[in-house]
Amino acid sequence: MRLFKFKGGVHPEGNKGATHCAIEQLPLPARLYVPLQQHIGAPATPVVKAGDKVLKGQLIAQSQGAVSAAVHAPSSGTIVDIAEHQAPHPSGLPVECIIIATDGKEQWIDLDVPKEPFHLSEKEIARRISDAGIVGLGGATFPSALKFNLGLKQRVETLVINGAECEPFLTSDDRLMQERTQKIVEGIRIMALGLNAQQTIIAVEDNKPLAVHAMTAACESYNDTNVLTVPTRYPMGSEKHLVFTVTGKEIPAGKLAADIGVMVHNAATAYAVYDAIYEGRPLVSRIVTVAGDAIRQPRNLEVLFGTLASELIDYCNGFEQEPARLLMGGPLMGLVIPNVNVPIIKGSNGIIALSQKEVRMGEQSPCIRCSRCVSACPCGLMPLDMAANIKAGNFDRAEDYGINDCISCGSCGYVCPANIPLVHFFNYAKGELKARAVAKQQQEYTSELAKQRQTRMEKIEKEKAAMAARAAAAKKAREAAAKAKAEQEEKEATS
Repeated sequence: MRLFKFKGGVHPEGNKGATHCAIEQLPLPARLYVPLQQHIGAPATPVVKAGDKVLKGQLIAQSQGAVSAAVHAPSSGTIVDIAEHQAPHPSGLPVECIIIATDGKEQWIDLDVPKEPFHLSEKEIARRISDAGIVGLGGATFPSALKFNLGLKQRVETLVINGAECEPFLTSDDRLMQERTQKIVEGIRIMALGLNAQQTIIAVEDNKPLAVHAMTAACESYNDTNVLTVPTRYPMGSEKHLVFTVTGKEIPAGKLAADIGVMVHNAATAYAVYDAIYEGRPLVSRIVTVAGDAIRQPRNLEVLFGTLASELIDYCNGFEQEPARLLMGGPLMGLVIPNVNVPIIKGSNGIIALSQKEVRMGEQSPCIRCSRCVSACPCGLMPLDMAANIKAGNFDRAEDYGINDCISCGSCGYVCPANIPLVHFFNYAKGELKARAVAKQQQEYTSELAKQRQTRMEKIEKEKAAMAARAAAAKKAREAAAKAKAEQEEKEATS
């Protein structure tokens, strides 16, 4: 199949040394701090309370509406508390967590395993994925069932499996594709069935030859499934750019891949779908890469959600040196975390501890308009002009330049010789524009309520006036009748 080349992008140093580290099971922690918010959308609502005994896989928080995801007990034990704990976010602000004291038994609930997975309907597959609390495991954490339900409404011709894993240091998907190949492929086949897709494309970057070989061998007997080796080029893992690379189709601004007949899911998500459909297991763990020069022994670990990052660091024999920057996720799109006391969540594909030499900490200088950021932008935007307008407070002008099409990949900042944190400016502006849009929506809503009240009051006044007129007319009629009666009585008396 032909590949298409997207504009821009960068070639950061891969640092994929952990690709040689086989997946290991992290020992069971004494306590798990399971956040209710592990996905895009509304946080889940607890269905347990302090003191309750739970089994592994038991529902402990149910989803709130379509854009939400259920949360399950990662292990058996006792609910200690439902309280706030530090979030895996740069702010370090607390989030509500269900705290579980594990009992060491790892006792599962009774699992609902279908006898014939390929006899399930599309709606039943989507329901089971929803019940399992599966979200996109590439980092976006979008509830997967929502994509499947969208696929039922719009015709999906092509299912694209994202195995690019383009961020430096991260190797969790690579190891997963090498070691659990057949389960991933079976999960992909169920996903294709659930979407009624005509063909499946599995895209893997060419710096993962062992994963490419394993996936290709596992898919040889399926004529509707192709494994494509795509160039190692960041941000290949971006949905828009991966879809264009393997299909030649562009996703229009403001639209979804489904609008052009394509659905994209991550390789790790496919593995989670296998677990949910074939094993009846909800999503309670994931593979996490622990790497960076500051880590003494890099590893790929299977980790229960709610495990503190400190547990992973300790298992990797601690820090080689004090990290200059600690990240959850990759160095380009990952989140800086304040310390290691934050829990692993569904979107945590890596804990990266960078040394001073791995972090470009050069002093920021004024923009010299060299346009390197323009050449690197994979979305064809003008980062230097967007940043200039944001600095000047011209957010509407930045919006005109297409800031909402920015995917925050960090390519522009990576090539900037002035060390300007461009993505920080763009994320700030997006937040400001969103706040303004919400304020405008609220203002319009308030204005509409005021108009409705005015209309209602005018209607009430008209009804009052009509009632007063009717009362006056009735009174006049009564007075006229009384006068006529009096006159008649007087006439009869004189006669």
